[in-house]
Amino acid sequence: MKLIIQIPCFNEERTLPAVFREMPRSIPGITSIEFQIIDDGSTDRTVEVARELGVHHVVSAGCTNRRWLGRAFRLGVDNALRAGADILVNTDGDNQYPSTLIPDLVKPIIEGTADIVIGDRNPGRVEEFSWIKQRLQVLGSSVIQYLTGAPVPDAVSGFRAYSRESLLKIHILTNFTYTVDTLIQAHMKGLDVAWLPIPINPKTRESRLIKSLLNKVRRSGITILRMVTVYRPFQTFLGLMAVFLLPGLVLLGRFGYFYLFTPGEAAGHVQSVVVGGVLLIIAVQMFVLGILAELLAANRALIEDILMRLKRVEFKEEGKPKHCSSK
Repeated sequence: MKLIIQIPCFNEERTLPAVFREMPRSIPGITSIEFQIIDDGSTDRTVEVARELGVHHVVSAGCTNRRWLGRAFRLGVDNALRAGADILVNTDGDNQYPSTLIPDLVKPIIEGTADIVIGDRNPGRVEEFSWIKQRLQVLGSSVIQYLTGAPVPDAVSGFRAYSRESLLKIHILTNFTYTVDTLIQAHMKGLDVAWLPIPINPKTRESRLIKSLLNKVRRSGITILRMVTVYRPFQTFLGLMAVFLLPGLVLLGRFGYFYLFTPGEAAGHVQSVVVGGVLLIIAVQMFVLGILAELLAANRALIEDILMRLKRVEFKEEGKPKHCSSK
């Protein structure tokens, strides 16, 4: 069973040695361990340092850093599958996550009890996070937990292990980040997700992906809305329908009250009929769009099944890596 440990990097020449200092070189149940970095346009000696540390695969995500972690992750997944990975571990180049816990992270997958294992930092109690960031992390995880109906203690943790089967079934749809995307897909597709409580190492630098908390909230919110619309379209449009239907019925009911009980005043409330009627029409349109979206979702499920089968054909040659791009 081959394990590939993947590290997205942008100018990490200073922190990479610390990441590799406690990397496991052997794990029970794993016959081969290889290392892979995704170079997202580094301008320092990141690639050279990675090769000096014994990295087997260097995948280029482009010459310019675009902070597109989702795109970089997708490139890394494709390369790992071509290289014959049975398990892919993703960690960070800033040494936030403890490399010593990788054996614990992959253990449920080796034992066949989970498809994906995620490190739980208990974000509401991480001392290095500001109070606002703690609350936002907890709120975001709670929203995803509500949407999926499964426990989600740390939705954006980047310390993860994926089985080969889960990587074949999940298709990254967003460029910004993959964490929320893959987590929602995993639950929608019936993959078993396990959580591993972990500590985090002292901060070595500020995040390069997140410019501000407001930016993170905006982008994460868009990702969640997009994923829910893709995988639960009818429910999403029913919710939108309710937003227009309820006030429309209230306004129409208001006019009906005056028309039935105070006919003399009904003429002064015609605007309620106009506005209520418009809202009712919009609500009906939302219902129709929900039906159409549900039909499109059925086609999407068939396309995803075909894509998974194509992946199985494309990545069937284990042990014969074909790198996406190397330096």
